[in-house]
This record gives sequence, structure tokens and C-alpha cells, in this order.
Amino acid sequence: LDMMLTGRGADARRAAALGLADARVPPRLLLAAARQTVLSKKPPRRARGFGALANLWPLKLLVANRARKQIAAKDPLGHYPAAPAIVTLWEKHGGNALQAPELIDGIISSDTARNLLRVFRLQERLKANGKQPGVTPARHVHVVGAGVMGGDIAAWCALKGMTVTLQDQDMARIAPAIKRAATLYARRLKDPRLARAAFDRLIPDPAGGGVPLADIIIEAISEQPEAKRALYASLEPRMKAGALLATNTSSLSLETLRTGLARPERLVGIHFFNPVAKMPLVEVVHAEGDAGDATARACAFVGQIDKLALPVKSAPGFLVNAVLAPYMLQAMRSVDEGIAPETIDAAMVAFGMPMGPLELADTVGLDIARAAGEELAGGAEPPRCLAERLARGDLGKKSGKGFYTWRDGKPVKQGGASPAAAPAGLAERLIQPLVDATRQRVQAGVVADADLADAGVIFGTGFAPFTGGPLHYQGSNA
Repeated sequence: LDMMLTGRGADARRAAALGLADARVPPRLLLAAARQTVLSKKPPRRARGFGALANLWPLKLLVANRARKQIAAKDPLGHYPAAPAIVTLWEKHGGNALQAPELIDGIISSDTARNLLRVFRLQERLKANGKQPGVTPARHVHVVGAGVMGGDIAAWCALKGMTVTLQDQDMARIAPAIKRAATLYARRLKDPRLARAAFDRLIPDPAGGGVPLADIIIEAISEQPEAKRALYASLEPRMKAGALLATNTSSLSLETLRTGLARPERLVGIHFFNPVAKMPLVEVVHAEGDAGDATARACAFVGQIDKLALPVKSAPGFLVNAVLAPYMLQAMRSVDEGIAPETIDAAMVAFGMPMGPLELADTVGLDIARAAGEELAGGAEPPRCLAERLARGDLGKKSGKGFYTWRDGKPVKQGGASPAAAPAGLAERLIQPLVDATRQRVQAGVVADADLADAGVIFGTGFAPFTGGPLHYQGSNA
């Protein structure tokens, strides 16, 4: 039941231990072992231990009720009908779906099922962007800037099999990134030998010796255009003729950053999201009039590291940050109106967002949220609650306090906040600026069409997948 509800898989070793498989044998012995198992006439394997007891009444009833409560806590409005249906099938029909055709028909015909199929097709379209015929795969990546973003980009590329050199001013700045990488590899690669191999592919490089060897150079330093242009001026003469230069900027235009480059067309944007290991989307940024070769190579690189490439035109905030900023600002204006941050965030989590907008603002950093808001708000005054926190030096998670106090990497929230405490229509009011901004980005040609915009917002922000994306959601509710 736990495996079905969580969707977690099991490798061959664990499947055999759990009784999900009869035996674990080498491929060359597969047919002989299967024949022997069938001819042995052994009874089918059954669950053992607590798993066996959980299939017996009354423990089965207790487990089912507990599972339903956990599902309701995560999905209070019942957007995802399959999870409670799994519990019912297990509890009343022993997991046999043929005995409850009406339950299966209801799920298949639901809006959620249709929209999740749409999301799957959108994901496949983004994956296709990463498959560029004729593009030679990158083997060596050089990352400049070992902060949270640069360090984690470097670690991810090494995890995916590339040789990576990571440059910063000295080893003291690179060391934290190497430490985070070791944690990532231990968690993702259960085999210590594979983890060690990935770790060996990530090479500290304070002197920048990897620059002439790199197929792609990714810049991830501070958002200061002068500093970035000075860095490019020092990198470009040392780069291989066919190497690609990429910036992880989240706000600066390519046109601004290309000034002074001998070959400006080789600079593209490859914008990752934080945390790099968890966020699947990468915005690949091109400028007006670009031939497309660099964009194609950048998309191929994104596909090579198992991320989803979304081509976007250079414009303030590109797509994802441009739609998140007005959403977070609207949430802050609700705080100015007297609504508790916990209530706002609870309402949006109930709507289907993975995290509330104020917890998100704290996570991003309130200084970053203000900068994004100023760039996209057209001169409007910042929300009072944001200005007050910034004046006190409360920057969110990184300073330990923002809209929430942060302890052990988690926000401390006052008890009692629930979606029911929110004013009527709050979630719809908060989401409207995001929807409007998404539509404006399509109309401005920042992203090619509405489907790609929906895909970008879903995979870049976690926007409730059951809706099919912000534009699809509003269109179906119009």
C-alpha cells in the first residue's frame, strides 16, 4: 500500500526481500529459473511480518483509515482521486481493480487524469528540446562561481557523468560546494564506488585551468553586469574555438552582458532553479535575432544532464521569475491587509502549490524578491510588510528570519492556520497575477506558445499539476 501511494520503486534486491519477486537471478539464468519456479509448484509468495498482518481485519481497517487521513492532510480538497481509490481497492477488493470498475472509470474520466496526461505530454515536448540531432555531447564543463547555484550546478553535471572544473577566488570558497556535492552523491548514488567516481569528476580549480579544455563554460557569479562582463573578457581569449559560454543570470538581459565580446553570439543563458538537484526545468535564453546554433547546443546540454529545456527570449525575469514575482507580491499585499502569512500559505498549499508564496519568498530571499518586484512592478511601491522586514535586515531563510522564523532549515509556523481560515476566494485572487503574467509572456513572444508557458510554470514553480497549467486552468474555468 505504501509503495502504491508514494509511487516509490524497488530494485531487484529489495523486491526479492519484500516478497514482490520470487527470486533474483543473473539474466543468463532467467529462463531456467523461471521454468524451475513454475515446475516446483511452490505456493505463491505472500507478504510477511507486519505486511501480512495488515491484510487481516481489523488491522486492515485501522491501516486504511490512517492512510486516508494522511492523504486528506496532503490533498484536503481531493484534487487527486487515485490515492484514496487505491486505499479502497486494497481495503475492500484485495487490490483487484476488476472488482470495482466504477472506481477506475471515475478516475480515468476525471479532470485530474486528463490534465495529468496533458502535463506528461508537455514534459515529453520539453524533453524533445534536449534532443538536438548533430550536436556533439559536452564532456567537460567549467563553472565559474562556487556559491549555492554555481556549486550545485557543477555537482549535478559531475553526477551526470561529465568532467567538471569549479572555479572561484580560492579553495575556501569552493570547499562548501564540494561538501554539498559529497552529500548529494551519497544520497543519489547508493553504491559508494559510483559516488566516489562522481566526486572524482568534480575538480576544484581556483586558477581556472579548466577554461581551455571546456566544451561549455557556465558563469554563476553575482548579478553585477560589470563583474560579469569583466569575467567574460578574461575567459573569451582562453576558450576553445567551439566552446559555448553560458550565464546563469536570473535577471540580466543577454544584450547587456554581450557588450564587449568578440563573438557575442556564443553567449547564451542557461538559467537553473534552486535547488538544482530537485528542480527539473532550465530556461535556455536567447536574444532577438540569434541564429539558433548556440540555443540548440545549450538545449542539448540541458537534455544531456537530464533536465527539461525551455527556450525563452531575453526579457526581464524570462518566464518563471516573471510570473512568480507578481504572485509573491500579491501575497505580501494580503499580509498588509491583515491576513496571517500562515493562512495565506495554507490556502495556496490547499490549492495545490508545493509551497506557499511567503515561504517561497523567504526561501528565495526577501532582498531577491524585492529586486525582482522592482524590475517587474513598473515602479509600484513595494508591500509595506516587505519594506519593514528588509529595514530590519530580515532576509528570510538565509538570515534566520523573514515572514517566518527559520530553525534547522524549516519555517516555524503558528499553529491553527488552515485553508478554512482564509477569506473566501483568497487562492483565486493570489493566483490571478501569476496567470495574467503568464499570458503576457506568451503575447510578448518570450515563450513560443501557451502550452510551453504552462509547461514552464509547472516544472519551474511546481504550479499545481492537476490543473494542467495556469493558462489551461483559467481557460477551463472561464
